[in-house]
Amino acid sequence: MSSKEDKDKSSKLWGGRFSEATDEFVQRFTASVDFDQRLYQYDIDGSIAHARMLCKVGVLSADEFSQIESGLESIREEITNGNFNWSVELEDVHMNIEYALTEKIGEVGKKLHTGRSRNDQIATDIRLYVRDEIDNILALLTKIQTALIDLAERESSTIFPGFTHLQTAQPVSFGHHMLAWYEMLDRDYARFVDCRKRANRSPLGAAALAGTSFPIDRDYTAELLGFDKPTNNSIDSVSDRDFAIELAAAASLLMTHLSRFSEELVLWASAQFNFVDLPDRFCTGSSIMPQKKNPDVPELIRGKTGRVTGHLVSLLNLMKSQPLAYNKDNQEDKEPLFDLIDTVKDCLFAYSEMLPAITCNKKAMLEATMKGFATATDLADYLVKKGLPFRDAHKIVGTAVAFAIEQRCDLSELTLTQLESYSDLIEPEVFDILTLEGSINARDHQGGTAPAQVRSAVAAARTALAKR
Repeated sequence: MSSKEDKDKSSKLWGGRFSEATDEFVQRFTASVDFDQRLYQYDIDGSIAHARMLCKVGVLSADEFSQIESGLESIREEITNGNFNWSVELEDVHMNIEYALTEKIGEVGKKLHTGRSRNDQIATDIRLYVRDEIDNILALLTKIQTALIDLAERESSTIFPGFTHLQTAQPVSFGHHMLAWYEMLDRDYARFVDCRKRANRSPLGAAALAGTSFPIDRDYTAELLGFDKPTNNSIDSVSDRDFAIELAAAASLLMTHLSRFSEELVLWASAQFNFVDLPDRFCTGSSIMPQKKNPDVPELIRGKTGRVTGHLVSLLNLMKSQPLAYNKDNQEDKEPLFDLIDTVKDCLFAYSEMLPAITCNKKAMLEATMKGFATATDLADYLVKKGLPFRDAHKIVGTAVAFAIEQRCDLSELTLTQLESYSDLIEPEVFDILTLEGSINARDHQGGTAPAQVRSAVAAARTALAKR
C-alpha cells in the first residue's frame, strides 16, 4: 500500500475494518463538507451539550468535559474567523470538527462520540438550523406585515379598482387590498410557527438507529439545546425529515403568495396601469432603451418561486422510497434545504425594504376605477332593497350598462330620465350610491372595504403583531 493510501485510510475515523483506501472519486462523490460546513455552529452546540450530558451521567470526568468544551470553543472561533482547514478526506462537518478536536486536545477528543452516531448528530444539527431559520423567517414576515398595515392605514380612503378576471369589478380601498396581502402572510406565519413545533424535538441519543447502551439523559440534552422534548422513537429519529419537508411546503406556499404580490406590482408599475411607483433602487434599466425602468426585483421573486417549489418536490422524491432507518440518500436533503431557506429570506428581505418605499398614483387609480362600471352592483343592490328580485335587478342593470357602453359614459353619467326608463323604482337618490365613495363606504361591515373598516382592521392587526 502506498504512503498516500496509508494517509487516506488513517484519516478515516471509521476506517478500522477497511483493507484499502477509499477511491478518490468515491471520496469526492460522497463528501458533503463543501455544503454542510455551514452547520458548524449547531454541530458544536450539539457536541458540547452531548459532552456535558456524558459528564453528568459519569461517562466523562469533569476535567475531560472541560477539555472537550474548551477545544470545541477554540475550533468554533477558528471557523468563525476563517482559519479552519476543511478537508474533503474527512467527509463532513462532523468528522472535520471531531478530527480537529482530537488533534487539539489529544486522546480525550476521541471520547466525544461515545453514545452517539453521525445519524443522530446530523438530525440534531439540521433541526437546530431549521429552528433558527424559521425564527429568522418569522421576523421578516412580521416586518413585511408591519409595512403592509402602515400602507393600508395611509391609503385607507384611496379608491382603487377591485378586479376579478383582471377586469374592473367593484371599487375598493387600496388599503383594503393591502390587508388582503397581510392576511395571506398571516396564514404563512401560522404555518411556520406550526412547523417549528414539530422541528423542535431532540433526536440526540437515538445514536445510529437503536439508541445506546450508555446511561444517557436525553431530557437533559434536549433542555440544554432548547428543544421542547426528545423524539419518541430512535429509528424514526434518525430517518425523519418530515420537518424539513414541512418547512419546504410552507416556504413554497409563501413564495406562491410573494409571486402573486410580485405579479400585481409588475402590472401596477407598468405605463398601462401606472398605479404605483417602485423605488429606483429596486429597479434596473435597459442596455438599449434609455427610458426603461424595469421592476426586476418583483420579477425575479416571481421567478424564484419555481426554484423553491422545485426544492419541495426534490425533498419529497428524496424520501419517497427510503426504507428505515438512515440512508446515505439523506445527504441530498441539505443543498435544497439550504438554498430554499436562503432564497426565501432574500425575497422576504427585498419585500421588507421595498414595500415602505412604494408610492401610489391616486389619480390613475381613480381614473381606472371609473372606467369599468364598478358601481353596477351597487345599482343592482339599490333595486333589490326596493323590493325587486336580484335576478331581475341584475338584468336591468346589465341592460343599462350596455346602453352606457354605447354612449361611452359611466352609469353615474346617465341622466335620471335615462335611468328611470329601465325601472320605475329608480329615484333621484340613486346618484348617491353610484359614486365611487358611496360604493366603498356602503360596505361598512367586518371584512368590508369601507375606510372605517380598513382602519379598524389595521388596529386589530397592530394589536396582533404586538402580541407576537
